[in-house]
Amino acid sequence: MAVICKAKDRTLYAAIDGEVDHHRARQIMGELVRQIDVTMPRQLTVDLGGVNFMDSSGIAILLRANRRMGELEGSMEVVHVPEQAGKVLRAAGVDRLIKFE
Repeated sequence: MAVICKAKDRTLYAAIDGEVDHHRARQIMGELVRQIDVTMPRQLTVDLGGVNFMDSSGIAILLRANRRMGELEGSMEVVHVPEQAGKVLRAAGVDRLIKFE
């Protein structure tokens, strides 16, 4: 599984692993949004510590999750961002829209 989620007390923790590219983006995005819709969290933490490659598909995944959390009046943060993924996200300005640890 590309996304492993744990929910507790309206907090959702989602760990993404492996490659985040156009081949896996639909699966990752679908599972993440499904988990958000099921748990209705106030806080979403996305852990990218297990990601070994990310392309622009990762940007879309995080922006869609952030938009959904905004619709729920919740907040989102991204933790354990690997160097390569961080470069992609910073180049696109995602770090100005979403809190990064």
